[in-house]
Amino acid sequence: MQHIDWSDFMKVELRVGKVIQAEVFQQARKPAYILHIDFGETLGIKKSSAQITQLYSPEGLIGKLVLAVVNFPKKQIGPIQSECLVTGFHNVEGHVALCVPDADVPLGTRLL
Repeated sequence: MQHIDWSDFMKVELRVGKVIQAEVFQQARKPAYILHIDFGETLGIKKSSAQITQLYSPEGLIGKLVLAVVNFPKKQIGPIQSECLVTGFHNVEGHVALCVPDADVPLGTRLL
């Protein structure tokens, strides 16, 4: 494992957002959803492509709080521009389980 210092960690903007829209990403090479995530007044709504179809349905994602990196450059993924990276962990089957806060926190709150 490579060690980093505090200034390296502080470069990563991990923030809480709420999924307000989720739809099947029809053009994706691997099964994925397009998520619209509200990060509050300062950051607004950002889109992300997420390969989380095995454990989540679009309907079940609405209203869910998620943790995402919001300061990567935009990335073109097929016809959409992904504006943030939603975080998660692979379970024993290799399916992604979202990294989520276990209590309500204000939208846009930064992980520290």
